[in-house]
Amino acid sequence: MTLTDIDKTRYRRRLNHVFIGSGLALAAISLLLSQLLIYFFPDASGSHFHWNAIGVLVAVAIVGFCLSHYRHHTYLTEVLYVWELKRSLNKITRKMRKIEAAAKQGNINAMQALQFSYAGSRQLWLLDDNILIMEELAVKQSELDALASQFNVTLNIADYEESMLDEF
Repeated sequence: MTLTDIDKTRYRRRLNHVFIGSGLALAAISLLLSQLLIYFFPDASGSHFHWNAIGVLVAVAIVGFCLSHYRHHTYLTEVLYVWELKRSLNKITRKMRKIEAAAKQGNINAMQALQFSYAGSRQLWLLDDNILIMEELAVKQSELDALASQFNVTLNIADYEESMLDEF
């Protein structure tokens, strides 16, 4: 995955539209399906929990299918990019201890993964206005830069590939 600049306001607006649209669709579809199931299959005891649960589950499946089907639509470009970035950063985070240990030993792939993780996290946190731990990130970045100069390695986020994580 390569990091690309995206328009923050457009991303936030479209993400809000997707969240609100998904929530409204879930509510409307689940209520409609539940009421239809209750109308066609009434329960003498008055308990309709199972029909409501089925309505919600089917609504989740429908909305999930629609989001999956339209995920490559141009309207969702920024939202999909951030989703993919979070997925990539999560893969690195799950192996962070091993990656950091390997980077301290001079492993170039580990250093490239850390460089991508720090740059991607910085972009993600700026998009989400989560700047509380940016100083911590700057400290980690300076430590990585020191490691790179110690081992005479030039780090470039464009050189990162997800397959580099296979060795950790």
